[in-house]
Amino acid sequence: MVGPHQGAVLVSARDEVLARVRLALAGAELVEPVRGYRQDGKHAPGSATVIDLFEDRLIDYKATVRRTDVAGLRVAVAEALVAAGVDGPVLLPPGLPPEWAPEGRADDGTLAAYELDGFAAVVTAARVACAETGTIVLDAAPDQGRRAITLVPDVHVCVVLSGQVVHTVPEMVSRLDPTRPTTFVSGPSATSDIELDRVEGVHGPRTLSVVLVTA
Repeated sequence: MVGPHQGAVLVSARDEVLARVRLALAGAELVEPVRGYRQDGKHAPGSATVIDLFEDRLIDYKATVRRTDVAGLRVAVAEALVAAGVDGPVLLPPGLPPEWAPEGRADDGTLAAYELDGFAAVVTAARVACAETGTIVLDAAPDQGRRAITLVPDVHVCVVLSGQVVHTVPEMVSRLDPTRPTTFVSGPSATSDIELDRVEGVHGPRTLSVVLVTA
């Protein structure tokens, strides 16, 4: 608030800015913007081009990627855990398909954050993924579990089916239920300080390993 003279009306910077905006818009004709937004990508979900782009984006984000078919999925998940240096208990969402789930404890929703911190890794499925941005979306379905189990353990192994990988963000959003809690994952959790020194694992898993089922 400023008032340079005695008895002057105090005006905040916010009020001054808004007043200038109103003055600039006075008498102006508002034109509805063209909303021809892109709704579909050039490439079909799960196509070779989309899968290659998705893998490229994940690697750029410092995630690791393993491709496999359905028959080799259980082995690929186990290899991902070993490669990530997991040496401790593994947490699983309650609805993870048993035919490819590794040995671990199924979350029953009662574990507190400090108890979740005792698990070395979590293995989940996914709802959808976007190749253009390298983003995986979880929505707390039974094969993904509640949000906390994918944020506390240091390693997240995420299984993504090729048919879940779409080309663009609008396609990804169209597959989501807005009433469900969603978590968007683009690589391992990381941040940088003012000197741009990267620190990983601050807000979530330090390591993201994606098992991509392509056949």
